[in-house]
Amino acid sequence: MEGITVAVDAMGGDYAPEEIIRGALRTIQETQLNIILTGNENEIKKILEKENKDLLPIRICHASQAIGMTDSPFEVLRHKKDTSLQVALELVKKNQAQAVFTVGNSGAALALAMFILGRLKGVDRPALAGIIPTLEGRIVLIDVGGVVNCHAYHLVQFAVMGHVFAKYILDIPEPRVALLNIGEEPLKGNDLVKETYNFLKKSPLKFVGNIEGKDILHNKADVVVCDGFVGNIALKLGEGVVEDLVTSIKKEAQKNPLAQIGLILIKKSLRRVFEKLDYSEHGGAPLLGINGTVIIGHGRSRAKAVKNGIKMAATFVKQDINNRLEKGLREHRAFMPTKYWRKLTERLKEVVS
Repeated sequence: MEGITVAVDAMGGDYAPEEIIRGALRTIQETQLNIILTGNENEIKKILEKENKDLLPIRICHASQAIGMTDSPFEVLRHKKDTSLQVALELVKKNQAQAVFTVGNSGAALALAMFILGRLKGVDRPALAGIIPTLEGRIVLIDVGGVVNCHAYHLVQFAVMGHVFAKYILDIPEPRVALLNIGEEPLKGNDLVKETYNFLKKSPLKFVGNIEGKDILHNKADVVVCDGFVGNIALKLGEGVVEDLVTSIKKEAQKNPLAQIGLILIKKSLRRVFEKLDYSEHGGAPLLGINGTVIIGHGRSRAKAVKNGIKMAATFVKQDINNRLEKGLREHRAFMPTKYWRKLTERLKEVVS
């Protein structure tokens, strides 16, 4: 990955800028990537000096503003013109960087990426592709928050983009694609899911039908498709369950000396299991469909997750994913809903309602 430059938003997230900068420094020490930190130059320099890394070959691009986690995309676009994230995206637009990594406000990141970089040809709405760790490996859950109000043609595009991503980033030769639903039967679900099902079953994708939420982690599919509203809830629920499980095990062990001994005996095994399920091992979620590489990490990311997110951004560039996405969308265009079909179905729904 030598020669690839990643612009890192140093001011986004709960632990910015310290943990973001530490993650960037670890990346430089472990790889040959070029890093540009965007944000308040004075703050960044102070932290670099504190870490005794101020002489490392790391570039800083000053930004006078930062995006808060509660800022609305509209407020950012209208009132904040010099944010650390905007500066990072502009570097990609000017070909001074090949990718952006941020752990900041995902809604603002999507809006700014659309505004500054635009969409890939053939993409109606970009989607966030979450990498979900399981005991069997990893799966792609798409969308996990990019588009909360979807039409069937959006979900069909998500399926194609998820297929490409799983194939070239997760190294799955023939990804199995499934639709997240309240039951496995084709007639289950709302109109959106049923309409999408009919398109996907006619597609050349390896479509395995509907799966329920309980089966997301059971190796029944490699790509699970849903709208961003449902996907984000599923993602956050999974994170909460893992965190609560770890806490519960520790609490129960403290109640009984024998349990503490047992925990010590299986400590290494438990650590391996929880490492597989740890989001920080996987870095972040790529914003698929944007005309540029944008990876969005968890808002609570610390240095380890930041490092892995930056590495993912570089892998995304190295694998030429955006060109592969455009190619995949072209190849699967024949079974996708046409603009005429979209307008017709939308009009019919308006009449019926």
